[in-house]
Amino acid sequence: MLRHEFQPGRLVAGTFLTVTGVIYAGDAGGAWETPWFVVIPLVIGGLCLAGAVGVLTRGIRKRGAADPQPPTDYR
Repeated sequence: MLRHEFQPGRLVAGTFLTVTGVIYAGDAGGAWETPWFVVIPLVIGGLCLAGAVGVLTRGIRKRGAADPQPPTDYR
């Protein structure tokens, strides 16, 4: 049983922001060199993709809620 509603847009946004944090952590730790302008498209692209996934999910859920279920009690 789920405790809350699944929100795939937040999952996508969190994934992209986590990847951004890992990139900055690797740069700060000296594992690699990351120019500052590399992360901007990653964050903006992730947020745009998360917004698109959220809108798509909302449309799918509204379509599913608008379709009436057939009655199951046939007497």
